[in-house]
Amino acid sequence: MNGNYIAVDWGSTHLRAWLYRDGQCVDSLQQPCGVSRLAEQTVRQVFDRYVEPWRKEHAIPVVMAGMIGSDAGWQPVPYLACPFSLYQLSAQLCEVAENVWIVPGLKTAQNVMRGEETQLLGAMHLAPAGCYVMPGTHSKWVQVDNGVVREFATAMTGELHYLLMNHSLIGKGLPEQRANDDAVQAGLQRGLDSPSLVSRLFEARALRLLGEIPAESVSDWLSGLLIGAEVAALSREFAINNVTLVGSESLCSRYRQVLAQAGITADEIAGDAAFQQGIRSILDARR
Repeated sequence: MNGNYIAVDWGSTHLRAWLYRDGQCVDSLQQPCGVSRLAEQTVRQVFDRYVEPWRKEHAIPVVMAGMIGSDAGWQPVPYLACPFSLYQLSAQLCEVAENVWIVPGLKTAQNVMRGEETQLLGAMHLAPAGCYVMPGTHSKWVQVDNGVVREFATAMTGELHYLLMNHSLIGKGLPEQRANDDAVQAGLQRGLDSPSLVSRLFEARALRLLGEIPAESVSDWLSGLLIGAEVAALSREFAINNVTLVGSESLCSRYRQVLAQAGITADEIAGDAAFQQGIRSILDARR
């Protein structure tokens, strides 16, 4: 294949895509048209509206990853069982239209991922590591050995934060939330010291009522608590002393703080850079 292609990260909430010409990114887009937000549109209609115009008269290759391969997406693409070598992803693509492919996700006996496998492949090329931590709505901790994903765990940290702030007593009646680094740090330490969340979550409300944290800082304190608990639990489960973070700078910064407090060193790579490198590596392997 030549250097003309389209990389698509199509998740639950957003469609993101990058157009490459001669190996260089020349255009990108982001639309709130994830597979859970299609409204009255079909997946194909959204694709034809936003992605197809980039192809023009030439059906240049499109490689998509994420929830687009789920039963809510274009079509269900089976998970690949772990242990699995990420170097074999290129041979497992599912073609859903002419020169349009979906990358399959990975599974273990008790876990699944979609989209992260592509980021992992890219991260392996850009920042080789034995353990990757991928913060987000559903954070992933992944062990990789010579390109083989052997085991991974999922923490619903981001989703739990959203639910508690929007649909529980913790977030009820709060004023507009504002950034507060001290609240984040206090929450991180609390979660790291006491990761049993069942007995700690209510503190987010009690400490606010008792004046220990400002009402506009509950979100940051709770975020810290959840991230701290995640790191405390999964760093012990994976028995690691070094990780590579893959994600946005703002979210990774909170993980860097608590990892350092736990005595774990952390490298970092941007999630978008890892994803785009992953797509590039898949296409390179098909040449």
